Amino acid sequence: MREVGAFEAKNTLGALLDLVEKGEEVTITRRGKRIARLVPDNRSENRDTALKAVEAIMEMRKGVTLGGLKIKDLINEGRP
Repeated sequence: MREVGAFEAKNTLGALLDLVEKGEEVTITRRGKRIARLVPDNRSENRDTALKAVEAIMEMRKGVTLGGLKIKDLINEGRP
């Protein structure tokens, strides 16, 4: 993990973003105190994980039936 001061971060933001894009974390300090972290955006990985989970759920539900019951009746049964 790289650590840079706020002034340096301001002046080299583009280079710091390049490092983060490659997977490195950068800590920004002010007067020696840590104030922020630049970290890679992992949302696309989370999306892939979520899609795999959905596929697994869809696979598990194959062949599962309500045994002749209607979903509407089950919903109405649960209402007061």
